[in-house]
Amino acid sequence: MTALTLSTAAAPGLRADAIVVGVAKGAGGPVVAPGAEAVDKAYDGKLAGVLETLGASGAEGEVTKLPAPSAFKAPLVVAVGLGAEPDKDSGYDGEALRKAAGAAARALTGVKKAAFVLPIGDATDVGAIGEGVLLGAYSFDTYKENGSNGGAKAKNGKGPLGEAALLGGKPRDAAHKAALARATAVSEELNRARDLINMPPNDLDPEAFAGIAQAAAKEHGIKVQVLDVKALEKGGYGGILGVGAGSASGPRLVKLSYTSSKAKKHLALVGKGITYDSGGISLKPAGHNETMKCDMSGAAAVFAAVVAAARLGLEVNVTGWLALAENMPSGSATRPGDVLRMYSGKTVEVLNTDAEGRLVLADALWAASQEKPDAIVDVATLTGAMMLALGSRTFGIMANDDAFRSAVHEAAEEVGEPAWPMPLPEHLRKGMDSPTADIANMGERMGGGLVAGLFLREFVGEGITWAHLDIAGPAFNEGGAWGYTPKGGTGTAVRTLVRLAELTASGDLG
Repeated sequence: MTALTLSTAAAPGLRADAIVVGVAKGAGGPVVAPGAEAVDKAYDGKLAGVLETLGASGAEGEVTKLPAPSAFKAPLVVAVGLGAEPDKDSGYDGEALRKAAGAAARALTGVKKAAFVLPIGDATDVGAIGEGVLLGAYSFDTYKENGSNGGAKAKNGKGPLGEAALLGGKPRDAAHKAALARATAVSEELNRARDLINMPPNDLDPEAFAGIAQAAAKEHGIKVQVLDVKALEKGGYGGILGVGAGSASGPRLVKLSYTSSKAKKHLALVGKGITYDSGGISLKPAGHNETMKCDMSGAAAVFAAVVAAARLGLEVNVTGWLALAENMPSGSATRPGDVLRMYSGKTVEVLNTDAEGRLVLADALWAASQEKPDAIVDVATLTGAMMLALGSRTFGIMANDDAFRSAVHEAAEEVGEPAWPMPLPEHLRKGMDSPTADIANMGERMGGGLVAGLFLREFVGEGITWAHLDIAGPAFNEGGAWGYTPKGGTGTAVRTLVRLAELTASGDLG
């Protein structure tokens, strides 16, 4: 993991391998962003013109490298685009800083130390830049010959950026130090989630995932309980057992409990953890299986958020429920037409075994409800329908309370995770009526993402505030890296969940 430091040093005299400056897209061309005045002066005030000559515009994520002035200790200047220049009365948006820092960190693979001279107005900017650097420097190379496992070299024999000094940050300022510490804890846990999502399913089955959770819980003082197949059978967790019935790797339900002696509220988080989703008997067609190791992204996000809450010492009780199973076809697999008796006692007719995520979540939601938390938030790569509705970078939010849905949306936008509130139309519930069971796991095809949300609502305890995040689109990036988002697992929703925990602790949520 890249080391972060705060520094009041001037860029020209700092010993580093590169100096990163911000450049915005102005009305008449690129504009050097605040903080880089000393660097601009070393170019005789013509840095913007030099960058424009090299083709730079200041567009978001644009990276331009040029030799540093001869008087500099660093040999390289890296200009990174911040996007449109803000109004004079407003500073740079935190997400713009986060993306720019991430793009620069990605471009500095193999560099030992870089100084980031991006605009810092307050501690919030310190946190945004710190997150951008740590998330942008991420690389998953464990399974490559020169892999990063154990701290070895990453791709092309080059490791990630070794150290980032944030110039303009104040090492003795309590707020700046706290912002950097928060950025480090959240980013490290988000990157842990990315590692899990990227891990191949032959190495990450439900048992292995549970073992990783147990180890982290022990390290950070989190209470953990793992229900194996026998315990699930004894407890009547028909949804989780039904989904995992076709796999040689048995399912697990993991409960992670972080408690604070000063807590006044309790937030429960529930994550879908399908470590591999073949679709079961309703087998996915060719071309749809290759990335299905990412179907545990919700559980990874919940796991990371609980550990981050513990590391930050938040004054709130946070319980994470990881519903882990592998959905495979075999002679013992659940069939379309089977009826499962869920942990809540309700029966579900399984019409499609590829609608499995809602089955494991239903059991975990009911288990979470028994503790009567103040709110429950579930996270899942649940439906392709949500991807069709919102694309690959935005997740949908559904809830049984409009004010809570709005609060979750605001929290997501605040931390830079694009999200959109979605409805739960009552007329769609009738499509899940079953002549055989209490409810079917499928309904109308149109609005499938909303139907899934309505199904989950059936398994939330009465009177409990609940929200559902369908992260199917942004959880796994199949395209090229951008900003601080890598190719592969993204860790989507971790920052939103941590922010919700913080707001719950302060009494500002809902």
